[in-house]
Parts: sequence; structure tokens; C-alpha cells
Amino acid sequence: MIQPVIQEALSAAKLGGQLADLLLKKELKLATAESCTGGLISAACTDLAGSSVWFERGFITYSNEAKTELLGVEALLIEREGAVSEAVARAMVVGALVHSHAQVAVAVTGVAGPTGGSVAKPVGTVWFGLAVPGQVVTETCLFAGDRAQVRAATVQHALTRLIELLG
Repeated sequence: MIQPVIQEALSAAKLGGQLADLLLKKELKLATAESCTGGLISAACTDLAGSSVWFERGFITYSNEAKTELLGVEALLIEREGAVSEAVARAMVVGALVHSHAQVAVAVTGVAGPTGGSVAKPVGTVWFGLAVPGQVVTETCLFAGDRAQVRAATVQHALTRLIELLG
């Protein structure tokens, strides 16, 4: 039996390859804006040889200040809605497009745990912003498991949803 960590890595690599094929076929570039994953989505993409053709850049915006400075997310929006919110995920993905040369972007902001959760936003809550030409989508997921499992599930969901939206 394959260990869960190895299985997750293989799944992310397979999804990354599928995403790469779609981006290359459509001649599009990808940007990422990551908070709770700390660059894991970017890593899954850039693990692939030749990714510089379709991976434009990644923003690791773990702090609220980074979200504001690098992506242009308004500080008042973060204060009013919270960093883990639909509004911030949307602003992050739009900011990734504005501050890059990409036409496709994904943003994630969430509570990976084991601390930081609340009744309204328990550990495992992740907001996604996904942008493809002509469309911006936001959605939330509640993932079970420890910190590593929440982050791995976030990467897999982000890649899967980009593939669905581009396909």
C-alpha cells in the first residue's frame, strides 16, 4: 500500500500534468496566490519540467500585509471580512492576475490548523478564488485531517478545479 503522503504527491503530479497540458493547448499562463498552502500549489506546478512555458509566477501571501502589498487586497476588506473569506479569496485571485502576465490564476486562503480555527471558520476551512478567461469563481471547502492533510487537499482541489474550469 502506498503511504498517503506519497499517494498525495503522485496525485498532485498527475493533476499538474493535466493542467500543464490544458494551459499549453490554450496558450495560457498561470499565476498562484497562496496563503495557507505557503507555495505548495506553485511547487506542484513547477515540479514539472518545462513549467516555465506556462507557469508565470506565484505569490506567497501568508500575512495580511503581504496580501495587501503584493496583491492589492484592501486592508479594510481583510479587517472587515477576515483573511479567510470569500471576499479576500476573490480579491487575491484578481490581484494575482493584475500583478502578473497570467490569464489564469488560483488563490487560496484558509485555516490549516491545528490552531486558528473558530466556530465560524473551523480548522480545515479554505476559500478558493479561481480565474480563467472570462470567469472568476469562488468557493469554500471544509477539509478534514491534520495540517498536512488540509494543505494537501487544498492543493489537489485547486488543481482539479482549474482543470475543470479550463476543460
